[in-house]
Parts: sequence; structure tokens; C-alpha cells
Amino acid sequence: MDLRFTPEETAFRDEVRAFMRSALPDPIRRKMIEGRRLARDDYVVWQRILNAKGWAVPHWPVQWGGTGWDPIRIYLYRDELQQAPAPEPLPFGVNMVGPVIATFGNEAQKRRFLPRIANLDDWWCQGFSEPGAGSDLASLKTTARREGSHYIVNGQKTWTTLAQYADWIFCLVRTDPAAKKQEGISFLLIDMKSPGVTVRPIRTIDGGAEINEVFLDDVKVPVENLIGEENRGWDYAKFLLGKERMGIARIGISKARLRRLKELAALEIVDGRPMIENERFRIRIAAVEVELKALEMTQLRVVARARNGNDGKPDPASSILKIKGSELQQAISELLLELVGPYALPDQMPHDDAARWNEPSVGPDWAGTLAPHYFNWRKVSIYGGSNEIQKNIIAKAILGL
Repeated sequence: MDLRFTPEETAFRDEVRAFMRSALPDPIRRKMIEGRRLARDDYVVWQRILNAKGWAVPHWPVQWGGTGWDPIRIYLYRDELQQAPAPEPLPFGVNMVGPVIATFGNEAQKRRFLPRIANLDDWWCQGFSEPGAGSDLASLKTTARREGSHYIVNGQKTWTTLAQYADWIFCLVRTDPAAKKQEGISFLLIDMKSPGVTVRPIRTIDGGAEINEVFLDDVKVPVENLIGEENRGWDYAKFLLGKERMGIARIGISKARLRRLKELAALEIVDGRPMIENERFRIRIAAVEVELKALEMTQLRVVARARNGNDGKPDPASSILKIKGSELQQAISELLLELVGPYALPDQMPHDDAARWNEPSVGPDWAGTLAPHYFNWRKVSIYGGSNEIQKNIIAKAILGL
């Protein structure tokens, strides 16, 4: 298997890199480098810049805004986007519900939703997990009862990221309570402004409020908002989750954070010398760098197989990418936390949280974001399908156990 890039692919990477340097607004770039929270408008501004370039949804069908790039170019684009570092287009629309609508939706749904997703005219959130139905998603209890031209939806979704901004939520709902749990689920699109929808924030350990509970009480949803066939929602969910896990390794983000770690380690003085000169610390950095390179090689093998053609199903190796990618993201955040030591106190709030903290930082300005970032990234081994579930997938699909 040849993992080398052709001259044309290298030229394409240079083109993408140059665009990221010139087009990404500097305030957004600084937030990304410093690990500060992005505002809603930051996401909107950047995705619309990408959409104007024709790069917001490169993996979609060309007729709906896709680029027609092969898997190698899509990989290179995402890698450069993450290393810039730039915000990725809102994943709930671009990488999740968008491909589902493009693949399984009818023409009216495609015309209605896809252009607005690409331009972030509509903000989407994901309504999958429930209390008691997270890793065992098929145990969900939210119901949708059909009454004439509408479904009446009742239930609760949780861990709903950025639901406070959302215009729409795509939900898994149970439409046949008598069927086996995977066979009685449907995929519905629900307007968040509908009567009966309530969003309640969940305060996270890092002090943020990016996740929420969503309560659905007798919410009327037009039947035309059903994707595909009734009771086939589990198939569409598996399609969506397979796409999500392909990009969840976030190798480019880990590369960018590793570079940031080295830069800061050259500045942080401990016992009279920079931390980058501490032999034990350098060994730990080197170990992470080696594992990251191995993960990148695995990602390229997956991409190469996709370029050479497959049956259209997600590669089970995406579970390996998810496991190792999340572990490396956490390992890098831990090294950053160790680097700054006590200056990374959780109460040293980032600049955008200054209203909640009226004392000056006791350490360098860049230190205040590291503890919240470390705490926040504890979740990456859980969302997108917990790492334990991914190991089960590997055992069955790859090892044949």
C-alpha cells in the first residue's frame, strides 16, 4: 500500500494551507490557539467563509455543494483545517444530519435543508443520548406517536451539545414500542422553536455550559420531517455514527496542540531551565509524538482503502482511530497541564469568562485555559460511542470474536 502523496496532492495541501493562513480571521485563530471558547458568531462567520470558497461540505454530493474531491484530498483538507488551527464546520449539520439527508432524505428535504446547513443558516444539534440510553443507545425511550399528519413526541435527550444555539434537532425516537429495540426507531427532524421543546443547560466540570438537556413534551412534528422509512432510524443512526467516528481521531488538532506544547515548554522555566530540556518531560512528549505518527499512518491506510473503493460502509478501523485519537488528545492535554503546574488552577478563567472572575491571573495569560481544557477533554473517550463500545466493534468486525 503506497501512502506517499503525489505531487498534485502535495500542491493541493499547499493551496489549502495558504487559504487557511489568509482567510481565517485573526481573532478566531487566536481563540483556537489559546483554547478559548468560541462564540456562536465565530462558527457562523468561518463556515460562511468556507462556504463562499466552496469548501464547507467537501464530502457531500457535488449537486449539494460538495467538491468532488477524492478521500485523499478530503483528508488533506481536514488535516490542514485542524492544524491551522481553524474551527471545523459545525459537525452536527455538516458531518451528521447533512449526509443522512443527502443519502436517505427525499428531494424536498434535500432542497429545504442542505443549502441552509452548508451556509449555517440553520444551527443543528443531535438528539440521540438519553438518561439511561447513552452507550446502549438502542434502549432510548423517547416516543413518537403518529396522529394524522403529525407525530406527537414525548421524552428527554441529554448531553445535547450547543443546543442553546440550535434551530433544529435531529432525533432518534421510538415509533413502534412493540418491536425489538433496534427495529422500532425512527429518525425525525424537529424544529427547536416548536411548542413543548425546553432546553436546560448542564454545567460541566470545566465551568462551561456547552451541553444541555432537551425536554420534548407533546411536541407536534410534521410527518414530512421523517427521514427515510418509519422504524428504519437505527440504520440511519449507524450510518451517521460511522461517519462521525471517521473524523473523531482529530489528528490535525493533536498535531497543533503538540506544537503548542513544545512552544510553551520552551518558555516555561522550572529549576532554572526550560521544561523542554527536562529529560523525563521530553521522553513523554516523544512517546506521544510516536503514537500520533502511528495513528496518522493508520488513518492514511483507511483513506487509501476508501480511495481504492469499498462497499460504501464505514470501515471498522474507524473504531481504532476513535479509541487512539481520543487517548492521544487526553494525553496531550495532560502534558499541557503538567507543564504549567499550579498556574492552571480551574479558577483562572479565560478572557471570555472574565465576567465570572474579577481577580487577575496569578500565572501567564495562556495558563488559565489549560485546566478547563483538560477537564473538558475527559469526555472525548465517551462521546461518539464510548471507547469500550469501540473495542466490542473491533472484536466482532475485525478480530471475528
